[in-house]
Order: sequence, then C-alpha cells, then structure tokens
Amino acid sequence: MSKHHSHRHTIFPEQAKILRHQAHAGQQYTLQLHAPETAARAEPGSFVHIQVDPQRPLRRPISIMRSDPKAGTIELLYKVFGEGTRLLAQRREGEKLDLLGPIGVPFKAHMERPRPLLIGGGVGIPPMIFLADHLRAIKGAYQPMVIMGSEVPFPFQARPSQIMIPGIPADTIAAMPLLEDWGIASRLASKQGYPGVFDGYVTDLARRWLDALSETQRKEVEVFSCGPHPMLEAVAALAREYHLPCQVSMEEFMACGVGGCAGCVIEVQTEQGPAMKRVCVDGPVFDAQEVFG
Repeated sequence: MSKHHSHRHTIFPEQAKILRHQAHAGQQYTLQLHAPETAARAEPGSFVHIQVDPQRPLRRPISIMRSDPKAGTIELLYKVFGEGTRLLAQRREGEKLDLLGPIGVPFKAHMERPRPLLIGGGVGIPPMIFLADHLRAIKGAYQPMVIMGSEVPFPFQARPSQIMIPGIPADTIAAMPLLEDWGIASRLASKQGYPGVFDGYVTDLARRWLDALSETQRKEVEVFSCGPHPMLEAVAALAREYHLPCQVSMEEFMACGVGGCAGCVIEVQTEQGPAMKRVCVDGPVFDAQEVFG
C-alpha cells in the first residue's frame, strides 16, 4: 500500500461541535472543538480542513494547536486573512463545523537530539505549542526551547519568565504563560517594540541561544519550525550554518487537502533529483534542506 493511500485512510470527516470560540487582538481567534476522531489521531504538525460556512464548499486548512484524546477535543488558532476565515470567525459556540482530519505528515523528534529548538512565527505558532506539549509528555527525555515571533499582538497575555536561559538578553523576559506553566523555556521576538520582547527576528534570538551552548550541547539540537515562507527560509539557513537537522512545516493554500487536486505542490530536492510534492499529504512537514537546499 502506498504512503498516500494508507495516509488517506486516517483522514476522517467529522461534525465537530464548537465548545469555545475566543477572539484575541490582531483578528486572531482560538477555537476549541469536540472532535474525538481527530483528537485521537492528531500529531504535532497535523492540520484539519474546515468547511468555514455551509454555503461555502471550499475548505480552509488550519493547524492543530493542542489535542486532548481523553476529552475528545482539539484547539486551533487562526487569523482572519480573507473571506473564508472571516466567515469562520462568525461561527458561534454550540454550532457544528464540518471538518476533515487529522491531515499531514507530522514532526518527528529524535531521542539523540534532546534539545529541540522550536521556532514559530505568526499562525505558525500553534504546531510548535502542540510539539512542545508532545515532548513534555515524554517525561524527562527532552529540554525544548521555544521561540515565537509575531508582528501583530501575540494571541496571549505574555508574562515575565521565571526560567533563566543562557545567551538571552536580560531584558528579553516575555514568555508564553502556557509554556511557562509546563516548565518549558520560551521567549518572544518582534519588531513592534512590545515590552519584554526581543527586538529583532526569531533567527537573531535563536542565534544568541545557540551561541551560548557548548559544542556538545549544540550537537543535541534539532530545529523545528513553522511560519511564513521568508522566516522558514531564514531558519533553514541558520540550521545549515550550525549543521543542525531541521524540519519545517510549509503553509500553502490548499483546495482539496487530501492530495487530489495538486493545488499545493512545491518542488523539493530528493536523492533522485528535484520532485514535486503536495504539501497537504506529502507534508506539511519536510526536511528543511529538501525545500530550501
């Protein structure tokens, strides 16, 4: 059975009930859905394909931020970009959303790299939170460092971190409360001058952290990233410079979401030469060097 066919069998249509729909600054929203089939199978990097409105057949792909298989719930974070997400923002608690999920090749952490560096930008933040939650569940195996960047207000109230991190400027103290509660080191970066937030790009902050590690510690780092294309390109270049393995989750506009339409094709480099891959089912997670060379 080919990868694609075996993969499609794990995608389930589901009528998901909206349990919570919260608005944040910068036209960002968090959605908590009761979607037990998706919750049972979701992995960091998975996304769902949502019918935003019954009158609109075209779906929107949205990354999963958290999954609770016991409660049968998933959480999503999205930003209003166009008509589809604008319609989604109008949906109310108690309503049902038609979704397909979970879709996509997930991130894969490796035990021999116990210091994962997670870099999320904008709507690329949710998969990093899901991955951090996943790594936290493997008790004591990993020491993740999470860096998040945004040029609109962060979709949470940042709080000063109690976790000291070598190499990070003393005035860069803003952290994500959820990660702080989990005991996971996190820092924020932006060019917008938010208090306690690093003034610069996520890659600048990542460089400070990497440079403060010993050579032995650096060999334990693996990079995971999701965010806008230019940011992923910069993260891939940084990983290459430090000789670190790097996985990126690509964000492409998708129509079908299950590999049928080839509307989300990107070129990747393989051992056999360049190949066209569909972001929805061959990804969205790829080896950074395959995508960015």
